[in-house]
Order: sequence, then structure tokens, then C-alpha cells
Amino acid sequence: MENQETAGSCPDSKQTVLSEELISEGKWVKLERTTYRDPTGKTRTWETVKRTTRTGQSADGVSIIPVLQRTLHYECIVLVKQFRPPMGGYCLEFPAGLIDGDESPEAAALRELEEETGYRGDIAECSPAVCMDPGLSNCTTHIVTVTINGDDATNVRPKPKPGDGEFVEVLSLPKNDLLQRLTALVADEHLMVDARVYSYALALQHANSKPFEVPFLKF
Repeated sequence: MENQETAGSCPDSKQTVLSEELISEGKWVKLERTTYRDPTGKTRTWETVKRTTRTGQSADGVSIIPVLQRTLHYECIVLVKQFRPPMGGYCLEFPAGLIDGDESPEAAALRELEEETGYRGDIAECSPAVCMDPGLSNCTTHIVTVTINGDDATNVRPKPKPGDGEFVEVLSLPKNDLLQRLTALVADEHLMVDARVYSYALALQHANSKPFEVPFLKF
């Protein structure tokens, strides 16, 4: 796969896609050969993965940050653990899923959260569509933060409603110790952690720690 930019590229030259050729297509994804023009005017190609399920929604799906709040408990982040065939093992992720038809991102997030974890929540915020792996795919998602009232009767013993072929384990990890808990799980259970989850945990730690010290330069 060729690199889209070179060190000597001109920032004022616009790169554009010239054509897209189908290489192979399955039920859920397809592989295309994308031809584009680089900043020097040279024509290059890129192998691109796309979903076959996109029907004009603002994004392909939703990724949910569920914040579980209970009286006399630390806030927790609800995660799901599931086997991912492409990775050949188990991954720890935010609940997520595709947007159905004319469904809004908010409605999709609440539906997916209940299906995967059994929890019912309230929308706190919804991001614009953001890309997920732009070097490989055009897949996009909305990051939706959902608060869960853990004291509510419906959330005391939540029962997931997985679809056919979905086998999900639900975990709740303390928000104030998320990075350390993830690190322990990786070591103990040899899990892979989704980059969105790890980035979120890392950002939490950075936000709550002292500013990075800038070393003095000696001349």
C-alpha cells in the first residue's frame, strides 16, 4: 500500500480521488481499488475497505461511552468483552453497532446499549461523524455518551438481549482507575483493548494528573 503523502509534498496542492474499482464484495464489506492524485500530480492507488450496509446515514454506526452512576459507588464505565475473529481473540470495547435505516444516532445508541448490556440510559452528548481507521476504511461512527441511573429498578439486574451470533460479556470498571484496570485485564486475560477505549482511559489519566514536566535544555 503506497503512502498518500511524501515529505516533499506541497500543502497547497489538493489531493483528489479519481476513480474507485470494485475488487471483491461480501455480505457486509467490500474491497475497492481507489485511484487518486497526489500533491505532485502523480496518480496512485490505494486498497480501501467499505461497508455494504451504508444507506445515507450520517455515519455507519455508533460507539457508546456508558457511564454507570450509583449511590455510594464510584462512577463506572460499562464495557463489553467479545471474541473478534479478525483478531483471533477476545477484545474489550465500548458497546457499539450499526445505525438502522432512518434511525437517529441517539436512538441507535440507546438500542445498542440495551441489546448488548441490558442497561437503559439517557443521552448526555453525541459527537459528529468521525472516522475510525482512515488508512484502511471509510467507516465512520458517532461517539455517544450515555448516563445510566444504576439505582433505577430497570438497571439493578440488567439482562442483555444479544442478537443471533452475539456472545458478549459485560464488565463495569471504575472510571477513576480505568487505565490501571485495563492494564491488569490485558496482563491477566491476554485481551486486546479497542483503541477508542484505551485512548479514553489515557485521556482520563492525563486530565487528572499533573502537567507533563518540560525538561530543561542544557547549552
